[in-house]
Amino acid sequence: MYRIGQGFDAHRFVAGRKLILGGVDVPHDKGLDGHSDADVLVHALMDALLGAAALGDIGKHFPPGDDTYKGANSLVLLEKVVALLTRNSYSIGNVDCTIVAQQPKLSPYIDKMRGNLAQVMGIPLERVSVKATTEEYMGYTGRCEGVAAQAVALLFQD
Repeated sequence: MYRIGQGFDAHRFVAGRKLILGGVDVPHDKGLDGHSDADVLVHALMDALLGAAALGDIGKHFPPGDDTYKGANSLVLLEKVVALLTRNSYSIGNVDCTIVAQQPKLSPYIDKMRGNLAQVMGIPLERVSVKATTEEYMGYTGRCEGVAAQAVALLFQD
């Protein structure tokens, strides 16, 4: 059986934090505000994976009010999602992710993001797509107020 899920996340920029996307520390004068490391790419991906398996969302599994996850590395949380999928007899087919950000320019970091995600999910690199786009100066990402991400995931049930 095939299962498809989609995920979305967005966080606003704040001073004094690192900008972490796909587990990569992207040089920028601001980072993203959030309870964990605010990695919108990984958060959208986790929601896509959980949604495909009908296992809820990241807020259910990693509540923002739980201090256990304060400052958490989102790649570690993704490992937990992958383990949950495995326990429920799901395998990841492929994922396709899009980061929406006017700045900074993300193309130099995309390959590292893909590698991080593939490694944590235990799937070949060619089954992980990460793209970046802008909103052409429209909307909150276009005004450089934050970053958003979308993801789609295909699961197989064993």
